[in-house]
Formats: sequence, C-alpha cells, structure tokens
Amino acid sequence: MKQFLAFIEKEFLHIFRDKRTMFILLAMPILLIILFGYAITTEIKRAPIAVWDQSRDKVTRQLIHQLDASEYFDLYATVSDKEEGMSLFRQGLVKMIVVFPPDFAASPYADVQLLMDATDPNEATQLASYCSAILRQLTIDNSQLTISPETKLSIVNCPLSITPKTRLLYNPLMKGSYNFVPGVMGLILILICAMMTSVGIVREKEMGTMEVLLVSPLKPVYIVLAKATPYLLLSLINIATILCLSYFLLEVPIKGSLLLLVAVSILYALVALCLGLLISTVVDTQQAAMLICGVVLMLPVILLSGMVFPIENMPVILQVLANVVPAKWYIIAVKDVMIKGLGFQDILLEVGILSGMVLLLILLSVKRFKIRL
Repeated sequence: MKQFLAFIEKEFLHIFRDKRTMFILLAMPILLIILFGYAITTEIKRAPIAVWDQSRDKVTRQLIHQLDASEYFDLYATVSDKEEGMSLFRQGLVKMIVVFPPDFAASPYADVQLLMDATDPNEATQLASYCSAILRQLTIDNSQLTISPETKLSIVNCPLSITPKTRLLYNPLMKGSYNFVPGVMGLILILICAMMTSVGIVREKEMGTMEVLLVSPLKPVYIVLAKATPYLLLSLINIATILCLSYFLLEVPIKGSLLLLVAVSILYALVALCLGLLISTVVDTQQAAMLICGVVLMLPVILLSGMVFPIENMPVILQVLANVVPAKWYIIAVKDVMIKGLGFQDILLEVGILSGMVLLLILLSVKRFKIRL
C-alpha cells in the first residue's frame, strides 16, 4: 500500500511541476464557464443604427428619440439621402437604417422602412423584430404619443398605426451560409496552416534532424521562411477547395473580385503559418503543438471573432481581446468582398492589420528561434 501511495504522490508532483497541465486542469474550466456563462451571448444590445428622416416633424423626432433611448439601439448618425446610408453600410458602421417617408405625421397609416444588413441573418432578424416591436408600441392612442411610462406628449394629426416594412440587403433570402461560410473559412485556414507548420517543425526536433539545419550557413530568418514556404503553397490548395465548395455546393456568391478574395485569404494563411512558426519555438513535442493549435487557436476563433457571437455585446475587455484575433479581421474582409461586393479601398483597415500581424509574428519567431539545441 505504501508503494501505491508513493506512486500517487509521484504523479501529483509531476502534474504540479507541469504548468501547462495545471493550466488545462484548473484554469481552463474557469475560463470557459466565465466566457460561456457571462460574456458570450446571442442577445443584441446597443446596435448602431442610422435614420433617414424625410418628414422631419415632431412625430418622427419623438420616434427617433424612443429608438435611441432603447437598450437595443444606439443612434450612430442621421443621413440625408440613401447613398449616405449605404456608405455607412459598406463601412460596417451601422446595422440598420430606419427610413421615415415624407409627410409621415399627416398619413393615418404610416409605413416605416427598415433597411437591414443581412450578412448575418440571425442578427438582422433580431434587430428587425426589436425595432418593429418598439414602433408598434408607439401607436397613437387618443392623439397621444407615449414617450416613456411616465411622460406623454400630445401631438396633432399623428398616424393611427405604424407599419414597419423590412428590406434585407446583401442576403435577401436570409441564407445562414452567408454568415457561417466566412467564419468556417477563417477557422479551417488558421487551424490547418498553423497545425501543419508547428507539427512539421517540432517533428524535426524530435527526430534530431533540426541539427542539420542549425549547422547550415543560413541565417535563422531564412530557415524560418524556408520552413513556411512549402506550407504556404499547400495552403493555396486549401483556399481553392474552400472557395469552390462555398460557391458551387453552398451557393454563396462571390460578388466582389475573386482575385482580391484569394489575396486576402493568402494573407490570412500567412498569419496562420507565422502563428505555427511561433508555436513551434515554444513547444518541444508534436502533441503539445497539436494541443495548442486545437485549443488556444480554435476557441478564440469561435468565441471572439464574431463568427457565432456578436462582438459588440461582449464586455469591453473581451472586445479589446477580440482585436488581436486574426480571424475577426479576415471574416470582416471576406464578408465585404464576397457578399457585399466591395473593393480593396473598403478593406484597407483589415488588410493593414493582417499585414502587421504577419510582420510581428515573423519577428517574434525569428527572435525565439534557438540556433543551439
């Protein structure tokens, strides 16, 4: 029995001395329960919207005030024409535009048009439902418009009823594939590219062939780039396969430039390859490399990239952390080019951030690359 207890004690000591194992056993469950139970939610609040008020009367002003006062909407701008509103859509600054027609208050039955960005069908459906409910609650009763539970404002010649009419932009059929295909593209590329690179380099460490590279006259930066180049070429096959399946099988259109879409995907694959290089400089076994790629890379892509959960509704600290997740910027760029049909000038921010990540990760990989075993 003493020998059995001694072995148990030995196993505890091994676990306590392994910081990675301790993190997975103790910290990971806490992190996941906080993320899924508190921070991650599908409920949408404070969504940025714009208003095109062609009537400009007391009724529309009070309706706009009520929408802005709601916890679900945040008035971002008031536009003067449709083109100005579409520009906000293209820049991703608003999720919805509320259009009030001319002579709104003079009509007994007024229509309000809701222009929705339907690249995310679930989000568009929720926002349209929230806005319709708020507008219907403001139906005139005894010539009074309810501003709040405590205050009422009497207005002459108000509409007897308000009918919201929704128009869906970019995805009129509300296909879910329009939303999840860019997210899946980001998840697949970062997992496969990072895993292939990190496991391939760590395998050489385990087999002892890394010594041959270290005694070569090449500088560390060239060794690192040489290891990444074959995987980059193989990643082109993955990009072509994903785009073909998305277009022909899932019927997701490519409204923008195919060349630009491929270029952005290659840039994102470079980020993933550089992440794999960096991981290979941290771990010494293939199992550890696969674990980091599968957990440390996959969870942020699913939770913090906007693929499943709206980033705008997360706590501020998670919104900040989401900015360092490459998949977030890639998914935004793919939606803009693939679904909205935008050009290079509209995704300069995303391209610039991904390019900066490539340079930073290469510098870190070269700096951490050990020239001695």
